[in-house]
Amino acid sequence: MHLTSTLRTIAFISGIFLFSIVACTRISSTELGGELIPTIDGVNTFDTTLELITDSFEESDTTRIYKTDAHVLGILSNDPIFGTTAASLNFELLPTFFPFAFSGTKDSTSVDSAVLILSCKSFYGDSMQSLRLNVQEISTNTPLDPYKVYPANFPQLYPISTVGNLADTKVVDIRRLGDSVYNRFESANYQIRIRLKDAFAKRLILSYDSTNAYHSDTTFRANFGGFSIKPEVGNAANALLYINLTDTNSKLGLYYNTKSTGSLTRDTLVSYFRLNTYASGDINYITRNRAGSEVANRLTTTSKPDSIVYVQTSPGTYARIKVPALQNLSNRIIHRAELIAEQVPDDANLNTIDKLMSPPGVLLLSAWDFSKSMKRNIPNDFVYGTSGLPNTATFGGYLSYKSVPGYDQIATYNFNLTRYVQGIVSRKDSSFVLRLSAPANDSISYIAPYPNLTAAQTYYLTPSIGNNVADGRIRLGGGTHSRFRMRLRIVYSKI
Repeated sequence: MHLTSTLRTIAFISGIFLFSIVACTRISSTELGGELIPTIDGVNTFDTTLELITDSFEESDTTRIYKTDAHVLGILSNDPIFGTTAASLNFELLPTFFPFAFSGTKDSTSVDSAVLILSCKSFYGDSMQSLRLNVQEISTNTPLDPYKVYPANFPQLYPISTVGNLADTKVVDIRRLGDSVYNRFESANYQIRIRLKDAFAKRLILSYDSTNAYHSDTTFRANFGGFSIKPEVGNAANALLYINLTDTNSKLGLYYNTKSTGSLTRDTLVSYFRLNTYASGDINYITRNRAGSEVANRLTTTSKPDSIVYVQTSPGTYARIKVPALQNLSNRIIHRAELIAEQVPDDANLNTIDKLMSPPGVLLLSAWDFSKSMKRNIPNDFVYGTSGLPNTATFGGYLSYKSVPGYDQIATYNFNLTRYVQGIVSRKDSSFVLRLSAPANDSISYIAPYPNLTAAQTYYLTPSIGNNVADGRIRLGGGTHSRFRMRLRIVYSKI
């Protein structure tokens, strides 16, 4: 039981006093829950809440999206709190081998079609508004580097040029993505299928062969730079699609008819080009535009305490949290220290945008290491186990909901800081400036808990234990909010 392990760290507590606390059977409620603590009776056990100083910042770190991650495509054109978002995909699909050749004889081959197929796993936002997508060809003057992981939030560093449209504008009805596709070649659903222009199909099936473009991956890149898919600007769409480029449902299908040598009949065939995790380049650019939004007036580059803070999944924003009274808190037995963060509902858009733009599934509370300019784990509480995964289930950070007067549900996040606070009051450990963020791919400097302190190591946070990129945003009460105040609640006993 966590209470017992906490008390054991304080060597001078007598066995009789320890027994009296553990024997207590009354329970004081906590937001995070999961552990037994003594009731607050004002004689043996007390409750206090420390004031926080909070403000919001734009995340300046690079956001990276790896080939196996969900890629985002679409546009958020109507988010009055956080502004607009536009996400484009740029990628290469390659033959499965080189030199490559289509089946059958070239002279007898006729072109049917070329179809770009994308595997859509989920969406974020409003499914009622259709997305309009344009497919263009990437210029060979700005080739993709298959060995580079590009910064998703800095498109200006590696601009991509395009040379014409490869298809008519594709209108995607998000509500119908689950419709099944049945034909002689596949049975699938959650596909976005974009028929490409006939001239492009003929180019890839008839003009290219193993003596020219299909001789090697180098010659193919010299002839075709890849696909660039962009949402149509000015579209009323308000959704982001999450695409898995490495899924078997993502591919370029080249359909053709041919007569094999010696055959009297013609066969309809298909060849698939796919994303090669080693040889294909890809860039997923995400552009945030906060002009005219509520958050634009709240972000700061200095210290600007605020009653509301803004957390948007990377590439996004984070909240900085200071607890001035913590460093000088007197020694005591900490039964529970819990940071509580609650959503401030958007009353003007409660049943529309605020309902559709869901909060991040996981928030990360970290300490800021000024010497390394890097996030580090909350000492003693945020711990990596032997499985290589963090103890998020007991530390906290998962999205949950609660009902309060006037609102059926508001999002809330809770964090267990018991051991961290105990170290500060008992051993005079450092009290850090904290950060509350919504990571996708991220890294953290990690030090094992007391007393087994080790040299700092870098641990990586991935979407599998965090969020998909750009998925989620939330407005939280800050340290001075009148109703949804962010707070550090401490249940303790005097020594």
